[in-house]
Amino acid sequence: MPELRQTCLDLLCLADPNDKALQVQAWGAQPWAVDTERALPEPAGIPGRPLRPVLMAHTDIKPARLTTPEGHAGLLHAVCHIEKNAVDLALDVIWRFAGMPHDFYLDWWQVAQEEALHYTLLRDHLRSLGFDYGDFPAHTGLWDMAERTRHDVLARVALVPRTLEARGLDASPAVKTKLVSIGDHRAGEILDIILRDEIGHVAVGNRWYAWLCAQRGLDPVATYPGLTQRYQAPRLKGPFNLAARAAAGFTAQELLQLQAPSSTSTPASINSSTQSAALTAH
Repeated sequence: MPELRQTCLDLLCLADPNDKALQVQAWGAQPWAVDTERALPEPAGIPGRPLRPVLMAHTDIKPARLTTPEGHAGLLHAVCHIEKNAVDLALDVIWRFAGMPHDFYLDWWQVAQEEALHYTLLRDHLRSLGFDYGDFPAHTGLWDMAERTRHDVLARVALVPRTLEARGLDASPAVKTKLVSIGDHRAGEILDIILRDEIGHVAVGNRWYAWLCAQRGLDPVATYPGLTQRYQAPRLKGPFNLAARAAAGFTAQELLQLQAPSSTSTPASINSSTQSAALTAH
């Protein structure tokens, strides 16, 4: 019987994102041995990355107009890059953090499989338009937060699924509207699949954040602002997809705080354009 955490580390090290997504999906939901206590040594060079896309600060990425083929494909590429990084993050949280309950690892393995599907759907759609993943520059925002939270599983689940990925719940409807407005109904269908699954992924983050807070004797709501400050998480700007956030397990108190004037200040890293929301959501 294969061991899940070592397998996820091996997959994370793969440089080819297409091969990585294929292998994650091929492993599937088979019976796994899970060594929850073993501290795995960290190899150099993770995550494995291809030579393309070129990585740069998101503020240096200048998307073309959406009504051009390059602008259309560029927006899809930005979302595809988010999903590629989401595969890496799900694999990383499994191998990196020992000592969690068995179900923690199985939950994130399910997330990894769904993120791999999302990446594949978007990559295939890009190819149908004459482009491919790697044809446009991309940023490292999601993995940068992973690096900052690499030593604390509480910070990781608080600030990746519950913060950056939850921003994807907010951005998804507007991105879908833009793509459908230029006639890309297939992209709209894919984004519907992603939104459905991402609600579940954020719910996994919420569930394990609450569990970890309970284990450490912390109040989840009171603890969160301190984590965002310590790890330099971006403040989020509305509009917020409150229905999706509620479905993902955010409490009524959290949703009310999210709508408070102090929580909707615009940080330098987020602007009001739909395309930039897609670029910076993760």
